[in-house]
Amino acid sequence: MTAAVEGVPFVPDSATRTVTVDIIIPVLNEERALPRCVETVHRFLRESFPLPWRITVVDNGSTDRTWELATDLSRRLDGVAVMRLDQRGKGAAVKAGWTASGADVVAFMDVDLSTGLHALLPMVMAVASGHCEVAIGSRLLDGARIRRSFRREVISRAYNSLLRVGFRAGFTDSACGFKAARAEVIRPILARVADDEWFFDTEMLLIAEHNGARVREVAVDWVEGTDSKVDLWRTALSDLRGLVRVSRAISSGAATVEIPQVPGLAPARPRPSADGPRAEGLRKVVTFGLVGLASTVVHAGLYLLLRAGMAAEAANLFALAATAVVNTEANRRWTFNRGAGRRAVVHARAGLLFLLNFAVTTAAVVVVGAGVRWLEGLALVGASIGVTVIRFTVLDRWVFRSR
Repeated sequence: MTAAVEGVPFVPDSATRTVTVDIIIPVLNEERALPRCVETVHRFLRESFPLPWRITVVDNGSTDRTWELATDLSRRLDGVAVMRLDQRGKGAAVKAGWTASGADVVAFMDVDLSTGLHALLPMVMAVASGHCEVAIGSRLLDGARIRRSFRREVISRAYNSLLRVGFRAGFTDSACGFKAARAEVIRPILARVADDEWFFDTEMLLIAEHNGARVREVAVDWVEGTDSKVDLWRTALSDLRGLVRVSRAISSGAATVEIPQVPGLAPARPRPSADGPRAEGLRKVVTFGLVGLASTVVHAGLYLLLRAGMAAEAANLFALAATAVVNTEANRRWTFNRGAGRRAVVHARAGLLFLLNFAVTTAAVVVVGAGVRWLEGLALVGASIGVTVIRFTVLDRWVFRSR
C-alpha cells in the first residue's frame, strides 16, 4: 500500500516555466546512513543546484528508526518530503516516488552516497534540456573514476556486456543507483516494469529503449560501500531470470507502450518497424545464452567433482550426460517453444549434439588441461561455450533449421 507524500508540496512555477526536480532516496533500515545522506544532499542542492528541487525519502518497510528519522528530517529541513510503503523493494520505492511526484524531472540516488554528487546536475540537465528522456550515471564510461572489488568489477562488466550483445542496449551501466527521467515519459514505462527489487533498473532501461526513449549516460565517480546490503550472487541469479522475462515481454508485445510527446521537446525515437521479428530473435538469443550458461556451469562443476575418482574421459561423459537432458528440454520449452509433438525430433538431434560436445570437450580437457585440474575446468568451459555458439549460429540456423 502506498502512502501519500508528506512534506513540502511541489507546485510548478507556471510564470517562469522553470523545470522542477524531485530526487527520490529509497531506504530500508537505514537509520545509520539516512541523516548524513539527506543532510549532505540537502546542503549540496541548496548551495550549487540551480533548479527548483525537492528531496523525497521513500521508506519501504523499515523496522528500525528510519521512518522516525526521516520525518524528523522533513520537519527540520526545507525541501525534504517523506513517503512510507508497506511493500519492500528498491524498485517499488522508486516507482512509488516517481509516480506520485509532481515534478517535471524525477531522479533517484542510493542512500550510501557511493556516487559523487557533482554528476547530478549534468544528468538532470540532459533530461531537462530535451536531449533525452532518461539519463543515468555510468561507472564504465571513459572519465568515470571508481573504486570497487575485482569480483564486483568482473560481474558488472560481464552483465552489461550481456545486455549489449543480447538486447543491443545502448547504455553501458544499468545498475548504477543514479538515474533521472522525464516524469511524463517514464510513468507509462514504469507501468510495464514488473520487478520491485534490484532488477528494476535494468528492466526500466530495456523497456524504455525498446519503446524509443533516448537514454544518455554521464560518467560518475563511484566508491563501493563497505556495508552494502546487495547479495551479488543472489542478485545475479534474479537478474538472469528477469532478462528471460523481459525478452519474452518484448517479443510478445507486452512491453510496448506509447511514449507521450512533451510540448517543446524533441520526440522520442520511433520503434523499429520490424519490431516483432527482431524481438523474437532477441528472445531466442537471450534465452538460449542463459540456458547454455547455466548448463556450462553445472557441467564444469560436476566434472571437477567426478574427476577426483575418474579419468577425464569418464568424468566428462557422466557430467555431460547429467546436464544434456535438462539443457535440451529447457531449450525446447523456453528458447524454441516447441510442443510435445516435436520431442522425438529434438532428442534425436540432441544425440548428435551430445556426441559433438563430448568429442570437443574431452579433447580440450585432455590436450589443454593435461592433468591440471583447474586448467581442465577452464578448458572444458571454453570448449562448451564454443560448441554452444556453433550450435546456435550454425547448426540450429542452417543445418537443423530451427529458427
